[in-house]
Amino acid sequence: MDGKEAIIQATIDLIEEKGERMDFITVREICKKANVGLGLVNYYFENKDNLISLCVEKIINEIVKKFAEISEHTKDFTSFEKLEYLGNITFDFLFDRYAVSKISILTDMQSPKADDNTHRTYSAYLPLVSACRPDWDEGKVKRMTYCLITTMQQAFLRSDMILLSQGVDLRDAAMRKNYYRQMLLDILGMQA
Repeated sequence: MDGKEAIIQATIDLIEEKGERMDFITVREICKKANVGLGLVNYYFENKDNLISLCVEKIINEIVKKFAEISEHTKDFTSFEKLEYLGNITFDFLFDRYAVSKISILTDMQSPKADDNTHRTYSAYLPLVSACRPDWDEGKVKRMTYCLITTMQQAFLRSDMILLSQGVDLRDAAMRKNYYRQMLLDILGMQA
């Protein structure tokens, strides 16, 4: 593994190790773990923030790769069951990797890009929403898919407020699963 890859892997390891305390990760700690000199972080990435952003994107890309594998596990599911399954995987990932997910979502909101994590997530959900609601025209499918992704992101980011205002603890996997199912039914305009 070359120096650049060693730095990236060391940073990913530290991000996963520190969880929500990522601001405590230092360049010195990264370099020590990667067994490289301090100057290489600046050489390859300009600064720690750029390195952290790159690593967060790499971590989030793992969940996006899982989206592609879902079709094999869900081939006998209805379209709604596939969408529900995908949403539960997404929510579990967000809460299991809280700090990384928060950075990714906020970065996408502050600096949207054509191929950011939010857009890739939207692209993965789009055909499933369309399959659930074949009666909707293409424009409505796109709008409602966007609503679904945005609602999921906001529910994640504002989970403390949802607990206070609705009594639903999204950090609890069972409550989160039920909440997502109802949210999905509401957005799709379907009955349970």
